[in-house]
Amino acid sequence: MSVAGTTPDGTASEREASRWVRSMFGRVAPRYDLANHLLSANIDKHWRNVTVRRVRDILKRSDSRVLDLACGTGDLLVALEREAGRALVGSDFCHPMLEGAREKLNRTGLRSVLFEGDGLALPLRDASLDLITISFGYRNFANYRAGLIEMRRVLRPGGALAILEFTQPPNKAFAALYNWYSRKVLPILGGMISGAPEAYKYLPESVRKFPNAPELATMMKEIGFVVEWEYMTFGIVALHVGRVR
Repeated sequence: MSVAGTTPDGTASEREASRWVRSMFGRVAPRYDLANHLLSANIDKHWRNVTVRRVRDILKRSDSRVLDLACGTGDLLVALEREAGRALVGSDFCHPMLEGAREKLNRTGLRSVLFEGDGLALPLRDASLDLITISFGYRNFANYRAGLIEMRRVLRPGGALAILEFTQPPNKAFAALYNWYSRKVLPILGGMISGAPEAYKYLPESVRKFPNAPELATMMKEIGFVVEWEYMTFGIVALHVGRVR
């Protein structure tokens, strides 16, 4: 299986890939939000808002246990807490990203709890969560299937997993144009904004290696999820929601 965190030469083991991705995101963390909002023309906020709406039924239950996994600097976690009206939990394996999330929570007066952890080995009991969300972090897992199995392990019956992630657009003509932009233009712009051009060379390569939306849906079903999914913004992003029977 291709590993999500494979370094640019494609030769890294899963452990090496994870270490490389953690280091790369650590370097980009200080300007991560600025780069995301500018490069997406703020459409990333819409994608996260759609995600929140799709899992609102679980968020609104006062006793539901919710984890925003690979939370980065906390944009989705902030949106989730505001919708839920109570503190939730966020986790990431990159410490500088968590520092950014902590600053954001403090700045906005929110109370969600953060912990540093690996999505492939969550320090949680079986069937202990009602909802896991993960936005633009799943493709960075060193093993996609193992990540799904681990997330399924900690979800209760009736729980859900929501994965918001970049994908390959289904329209071939648009996909060709988008791939040209992501390979030729995005690294230049992203590098100028973030100061870490290697991160934006990694981005299109990680999307290319990642299962397309129908493939991801199939993989989730094989793990035991009942899946609904949708494309957004001409198919450059997909949202998958997998429910546990």
